[in-house]
Amino acid sequence: MATTSSAAAVALVSLPFPASTSSSSRVSALSHRNPSPRPFRASPIRCSSASPNVSPAAPAPAPAKPQIELEFVGPKPGADGSYPVDRVAAASGEKLLRDVMSENKIELYAPYGKVMNCGGGGSCGTCIVEIIDGKELLNERTNTENRYLKKKPESWRLACQTIVGNKENSGKVVVQRLPQWKK
Repeated sequence: MATTSSAAAVALVSLPFPASTSSSSRVSALSHRNPSPRPFRASPIRCSSASPNVSPAAPAPAPAKPQIELEFVGPKPGADGSYPVDRVAAASGEKLLRDVMSENKIELYAPYGKVMNCGGGGSCGTCIVEIIDGKELLNERTNTENRYLKKKPESWRLACQTIVGNKENSGKVVVQRLPQWKK
């Protein structure tokens, strides 16, 4: 029934004006009575085929995006000897590790790096982290990382060059913040 009313509405909209009342004859007829004639404008007719008694079909739920769970281990142990850990989840393949850390206010830079970092451009090497677990959930080292970290362990990465996930995988990554402080 909704299809029929939609077809009728389309037919009403597409009907031309009767020959005796064309838009030019209306304008000329108005111009004799009114010194400042207004041109005739046809306004579009808007029809809705939705009935107030019919509820629309519920939209299909979007498939869940793969998530990467991140644990950020602090660089120095607390008074009890345990290292502080910050936990965050991020959509797989959508953000850089640096962005995830800055959005969640997780310390990334050493004191000198706070004032001398390049803002994520990959030209300073101050956002070093160590991947303790879950290396396979991250992208491969970039040329920039190879240049800045050539004498560092393979587990060290630049947070501004490290993509968290690849839009298909999910899992857990453990990140050591400021690994250079461990020594």
